[in-house]
Amino acid sequence: MEHIGEYRTEAFPTSRLATIDIGVASKMKHHIKALIELDVTEARKMIYEKRKEIKNISFNSWLIKCISKAVEEFKDIHGIRKGKSRIVIFDDIDISIMIEREIQGEKVPLPYVIRKTNEKSISDIFDEIKAGQSQSINDEGNYVLGEKKNEYLMKIYYSMPGFIRRMIWGYIIQNPFLTKQNMGTVIITSVGMMGKINGWVIPVSVHPLSFAIGSIIKKPGVKDDRIEIREYLYVTVSVDHDVIDGAPAVRALSTLTELVERGFGLI
Repeated sequence: MEHIGEYRTEAFPTSRLATIDIGVASKMKHHIKALIELDVTEARKMIYEKRKEIKNISFNSWLIKCISKAVEEFKDIHGIRKGKSRIVIFDDIDISIMIEREIQGEKVPLPYVIRKTNEKSISDIFDEIKAGQSQSINDEGNYVLGEKKNEYLMKIYYSMPGFIRRMIWGYIIQNPFLTKQNMGTVIITSVGMMGKINGWVIPVSVHPLSFAIGSIIKKPGVKDDRIEIREYLYVTVSVDHDVIDGAPAVRALSTLTELVERGFGLI
């Protein structure tokens, strides 16, 4: 073969198999997406002042709590369809996040489910994330941060042909109880922490409710009828349209906007 040029071949990381499977399974969901901007100017000032008194607080843990509070007030938004005629709506809000860890020299995002965020404080969530970041890991294929999985079953899963793995995912996302047990009902992906992105990220997801957190961008905004430089957080929200209509979803996101922009939990 001519004109190929120089190239290299690398081992395909096992963790990417699950990512591919989720991408295929996500097509079974009918998400509607909202691209929103949240004014976090005042909240960031409050967090800065709060950290002088309490060290175990961060913007990320605070935002997770805000999202949890909004879902708590509009629980239908994280409901999961069961069969043709039922929707299961959980009281507890389990939020899945991704924690980047280094495995065999490669940085790999590993899932971590924060259980019962509705019952936890901002500091509790901060401490749990820190614990996940420092948790010892050996093999990405056998371990999900925070919850030990059956090593033997995980190895079998990754050795299966792709169509069987995707059938398993299809079975999980159509069962509300398996969904909540294995991955929670809400996922938050904080891509903006990895670098500055002046815009929105559109993710794929198998969760009934998904948030992709972008970067914080300074730009002109209106405050008290005056134009001034404000800090805006770009957020993409994906909601399962099979479960909830646009109007109640907008009301939930309006509540989230209010919580974020008034610095919920920081005063």
